[in-house]
Amino acid sequence: MIETPYLLFLGDAPDQLAVKVAQGIKDWRPDNAVGQLRMEGCKADVGLPDMTLAQAKEAGAKTMVIGVANRGGTISAAWRAVLVDALEAGFDLASGLHNLLRNEPELVAAAQRAGRKLHDVRVPSVEYPIANGVKRSGKRVLAVGTDCSVGKMYTALALDSALQERGMKSSFRATGQTGILITGEGVPLDAVVADFMAGSIEYLTPDNDDDHWDVIEGQGSLFHVSYSGVTLALIHGGQPDALILCHEPTRNTMRGLPD
Repeated sequence: MIETPYLLFLGDAPDQLAVKVAQGIKDWRPDNAVGQLRMEGCKADVGLPDMTLAQAKEAGAKTMVIGVANRGGTISAAWRAVLVDALEAGFDLASGLHNLLRNEPELVAAAQRAGRKLHDVRVPSVEYPIANGVKRSGKRVLAVGTDCSVGKMYTALALDSALQERGMKSSFRATGQTGILITGEGVPLDAVVADFMAGSIEYLTPDNDDDHWDVIEGQGSLFHVSYSGVTLALIHGGQPDALILCHEPTRNTMRGLPD
């Protein structure tokens, strides 16, 4: 288990959307976040107190979470020194990046020296089946998007919360690193081998009561050429009874694809 509360690392994020992991944790699990750590040049702010490692330790933080979701999911050279300092200061590290903490020799060595843990939440912990398409009991709703980073997770979390407030049976099903950090479980879909992606969503949303809703966190985009594959796997594996389309009308181009 990842120990809470968190210090949210925003690094040198170029814009607010780049820190959607940190923003999601702050908005949906505010009791789990004591502050944020920003490097020089950071252009994002999730509205938490800016803290040094020492201040965060004094405030009770136990894990520093990399709250940035950059293109390609990489740990930059500029971040590495800060992450090593955090380990040596007594923090565990948690990350949802494709660039795994456990594959960084400098971080592994620092964690071993300090007796700290490295949590890579984007690593599947289950051997998922290949999808079979068999109809399951219960109801399912999936958030889909016309682009990436348009509020699919927020829509699903808000819907799940509203259903539960009305006394209805509902479960939020996390499919990405932020959702997993918020709820503590789920499927890191974009790290699942392609043949097993749809099967992992069948696994995530099994048979349930006829009046129970699985509210499935969306990933990728219906139209974004880089990430549409995960969306199709969610549609096939989720067999949703309903889709919620999320759209950001002010964008002139797809995120990260200026052409």
